[in-house]
Amino acid sequence: MAEDNKRGEVEERGPGAAYQMFVVMEDLLDKLKLLDYEEEVLAKHNMKALSRHYFASSAYMPSNPGEQFYMFTIIASWLINEAGRPFEQPQEYDDPNATVSNILAELRAFGGQVDFPPSKLKAGSGEHVCYVLDRLAEEALKKRGFIWKKPCYPTEELEEESVMEDDAELTLSKVEEEMTEEPDDYEEENLIDLEALKARTNQSEANTSSKPEDILESNTDAAEWNLEVERVLPQLKVTIRTDNKDWRIHVDQMHQHKEGIESSLKEAKGYLNKLQEEISKTLEKVGSREKYINNQLEHLIQEYRTAQSKLSEAKERYQQGSGGVTERTRILSEISEELEKVKQEMEEKGSSMTDGAPVVKIKQSLTKLKQEIVQMDIRMGVVEHTLLQAKLKEKSNMTRDMHATNIPEPAIAVHTIKNKESGCTRNRLL
Repeated sequence: MAEDNKRGEVEERGPGAAYQMFVVMEDLLDKLKLLDYEEEVLAKHNMKALSRHYFASSAYMPSNPGEQFYMFTIIASWLINEAGRPFEQPQEYDDPNATVSNILAELRAFGGQVDFPPSKLKAGSGEHVCYVLDRLAEEALKKRGFIWKKPCYPTEELEEESVMEDDAELTLSKVEEEMTEEPDDYEEENLIDLEALKARTNQSEANTSSKPEDILESNTDAAEWNLEVERVLPQLKVTIRTDNKDWRIHVDQMHQHKEGIESSLKEAKGYLNKLQEEISKTLEKVGSREKYINNQLEHLIQEYRTAQSKLSEAKERYQQGSGGVTERTRILSEISEELEKVKQEMEEKGSSMTDGAPVVKIKQSLTKLKQEIVQMDIRMGVVEHTLLQAKLKEKSNMTRDMHATNIPEPAIAVHTIKNKESGCTRNRLL
């Protein structure tokens, strides 16, 4: 179910999800600048400033995983310390797996969600690296008490529209369209009230209908009149906005660019022709010098070639001779090893022949064998005696039962036993 939810989230994010890390990286750079990372991190470690897309991974951007991972660990450790939790700065030769696991543990302590494997951070760039640093930067800003405010946009003053007196075609239909489409382009202060003008003209006609008693004289100052004329003059002119889509403007631009290219080409062509002549002359000089040097050093080159051929032949002979020498040294080493083995065997046999220890061992073993033989003879006699007693007892019992005579049984048994013992001893003596 978790995998299905993740797939659904990826599908909901749309095709622009792959470029979200560029936006996150730009926000991260702004947050790092708010935290003064240039003075506290870059100046201490003598590092260059980060670019707008430093931790964003893309096939069109140069990447250095080792440098990016080291920069990631340095900035992450600094942000964790700024957020109020002690964290040792990782070194260059530390285990990357341990460093990444420690950073993710601190991120989980801040409440961040870690739903990706730690190996994603070992590349030093990518969406997950930007997410981790952005989350830690948020915690550092919260620790400092920074609050995001709404942007204050500056009020833009309307500039006076440029008057196009030349190269502008004035048509009545175009003027009417602009007046109907954009009625709010001009401010109300700049509009001329026609009703007021009519009322003034009627009033002036009524006043002029009566005959003036005195000669009218103008009391206005010429300078003030000129200022008023200059103030009103832009309102009396008809301005036409230039349309960038108009083909006439593009044609004019093309003509201007063409004239500029032709004028610059005339100057550059002369310089290029001079440069071509100089290069051709230098090439001719170099060619002639090469021919002269080749002619002068022809015999030396020939000698060098013969020496090279002799050297190659000598090297081949040396290789062949060295091959035979190595083979013979190998055979010699094998023979010497066999000789050493034979010498060792001869020494062992000579020591064993001169040594009397084996004879002593043989004598000791013979005495032990004799002792064992005597013990075995004694045991055999005891066993034979016990067997003889059993047989005689059994025979006496049988004769007693058969004949029932008055012969005393113990005397007969003792006599037979003595006879048997004397027979056994005789056998042993024999």
